[in-house]
Amino acid sequence: MLRIISANLNGIRSAVNKGFLNWIQKQNADFICLQELKAQETDMTPEMLAPSGYQGYFHYAEKKGYSGVGIYTKHKPDQVIIGLGHADIDAEGRYIELQFNQVYKKPLSIVSLYLPSGSSGEDRQQVKFSVMERFYPHLEALKASGREVVVCGDWNIAHKEADLKNWKGNKKNSGFLPEERAWMTEIFENLGWVDAYRKVHPETTDECYTWWSNRGAAWEKNVGWRIDYQVTTPEIGNSANACEIYKAERFSDHAPLTVHYQVDLI
Repeated sequence: MLRIISANLNGIRSAVNKGFLNWIQKQNADFICLQELKAQETDMTPEMLAPSGYQGYFHYAEKKGYSGVGIYTKHKPDQVIIGLGHADIDAEGRYIELQFNQVYKKPLSIVSLYLPSGSSGEDRQQVKFSVMERFYPHLEALKASGREVVVCGDWNIAHKEADLKNWKGNKKNSGFLPEERAWMTEIFENLGWVDAYRKVHPETTDECYTWWSNRGAAWEKNVGWRIDYQVTTPEIGNSANACEIYKAERFSDHAPLTVHYQVDLI
């Protein structure tokens, strides 16, 4: 059994203060992918860098208190890839990949991804489109690499109408634009990636959300969006047999997404 968690923390220091590290100790996950660290290496405590039983690997943004991704792993990686090789994207700390050659019957990559939000204005929406355009061939290459891959993270896109409460009112808003949704469809239908949550729960709506705005009592009214995903290569994705979106405690404005994969690690 392989168990992977994806969690946008909206600030690792804040999430830790709210009990996130205590929670992960009870989860028995192999990998925990983190987004929006909002921290530099100098801000990280030893416990944040390597919680009991785990080693952490991180890609920090150059700008303080902004973005950043990481992965906690129980297994020692053979290679750590930090960034996508595009200077402007990598300055914002949006991609880290751990490669393992000995933990599964095939080479395995675990990725933590934080795609940009375009909601603050048109300039950031254009940045988002630019990142999407350059990330697509990277996904194509990953898919063709022969590795099994799990891309965890905050994609900042709700793919279908079932993936957000107020879809009618958001058709012209970042995160649910036709171009963004079509791009996700291309990833699943043309490139053949698997949306692990939808493999397990193809029909859910109200239960599927992973993010709630801090405005307008969105959490209390469950006016949410599903923008956190585990996007996988087919073999591992089609083995997904259980998913959980943890809402009993709130570590950030996102809820952690856990997926169980019915595969055996070596």
